[in-house]
Amino acid sequence: MSPLFLFYIYLFFHSLISNSESEPILEKPNLIIILADQWRAQEMGYAGQSQIKTPNLDSFAGQSVIFENAIATLPVCAPWRASFLTGQYPLTHGIFYNDKPLPNDALTLAEIFKEEGYQTGYIGKWHLNGHQRGEDPFSGRDKPVPVDRRQGFDYWKVREVSHNYNNSFYFDETNEKHTWQGYDVFPQTDSAISYISRNKANPFVLMLSYGPPHDPYFSAPEVFQKLYDPDQLTLRPNVPEEFQDSARRVLAGYYAHATAIDHAFGKLIRSLDSLGISDQTLVLFTSEHGDMLMSKGVLKKQRPWDESIKVPMLIRYPAKLGKASRRIQNPIGTPDLLPTLLGLSGIKIPDSIEGTDFSKDLVSKNELSSEAALIMLPVPFHEWQFSNGGREYRGIRTSRYTYVRDLKGPWLLYDNQVDPYQFHNLTGDLAYKDLQEELETLLQKKLAERKDDFLPADRYMTRWNYLYDRKDSIRSPDYLEQNR
Repeated sequence: MSPLFLFYIYLFFHSLISNSESEPILEKPNLIIILADQWRAQEMGYAGQSQIKTPNLDSFAGQSVIFENAIATLPVCAPWRASFLTGQYPLTHGIFYNDKPLPNDALTLAEIFKEEGYQTGYIGKWHLNGHQRGEDPFSGRDKPVPVDRRQGFDYWKVREVSHNYNNSFYFDETNEKHTWQGYDVFPQTDSAISYISRNKANPFVLMLSYGPPHDPYFSAPEVFQKLYDPDQLTLRPNVPEEFQDSARRVLAGYYAHATAIDHAFGKLIRSLDSLGISDQTLVLFTSEHGDMLMSKGVLKKQRPWDESIKVPMLIRYPAKLGKASRRIQNPIGTPDLLPTLLGLSGIKIPDSIEGTDFSKDLVSKNELSSEAALIMLPVPFHEWQFSNGGREYRGIRTSRYTYVRDLKGPWLLYDNQVDPYQFHNLTGDLAYKDLQEELETLLQKKLAERKDDFLPADRYMTRWNYLYDRKDSIRSPDYLEQNR
């Protein structure tokens, strides 16, 4: 055998070894979901907001896929959670109103991952157990969640709902009651790190669900509150002048909560590095909806404006997506998150899931193959009940436009590229007639795909055998004429 022939054999086998080293077979990734409550997309350093202090999230964004238009399909607490865990739209899983129980037979994230051999854990706010028909609307918020209502999560340090973030209580796997000592974001994060450390040798899924920066706005630790002087804060231009003093105070408290979360987030991410599992861990950071924070003169969520529907979203998975940051412009909706996480994890997507798997777009470093995200409010309730100006709506958010209709007809149309604060409603403007028709056609296509007939709120309440909470059903005959 000639030396030249042996040399070619050496090169052949060396190339096989080199390729195998540069493209390792991926094991099942760990999955960590870190969820904030009511953190709007605009309030992040990496999003261009210079006055908020989010150094750890900004650093993480530098290694992540940044979703510029992550849209809360139904921008309120329980509906977002139900759509995230099931990959379904609200009128399929039935949670379009807070404090209603997610059905036991729903197929959810933890159940799917558990079938693939994952350990499953949940820490923090749950908000899917709800209450039974006829009970007080908030009666379930301080009760333990039964084992069969935990949707596949085993490790369990959970409170159904609480917005008291200092020395709050929770229940463990056996429904024993405990107290988070101090500001609960910090001990919850420590519990998460402990869970991760114990399970680092096996694939796991962990959801860490914080309560802040949801109001009350002024309960963050003092050290974080001192970071922000309300008088020095700049507001969004769409905050009316008469609300600006109170808006600055609210914003300072909101920022304090956000920076406290950022501090805890950094600690958790550093723990992944010290445990040596960063590359093989898929981390999602997001929020379930935004907060108007006095833009247009109102607080909180449910509304179809960007401060309410747009949420921060970062995905880091170095083994498949690399560590180079990139920004995605096309929209992604809440039901799309579960199938995308399953796709990135190499898990078959069940037939019950309605959202779109965008994992191939992410892996190939393409834009999302998405033209619009559907937004909806089948039933307005609580702080945006009918008597407070609430209304049923359906709409779409594209990478550029917002288009919304209520039961009376077209309601809102914004060109967010030239009007980012949504001052100018273009509905009915003849100069935008063709655009409005185009967006209407796209909206009707989305509704047809969902078999959504866009009915009045009472029809959905009857269909799901729900009762309105307290005064939520009260409305004036002309409620659709208001704020048009």
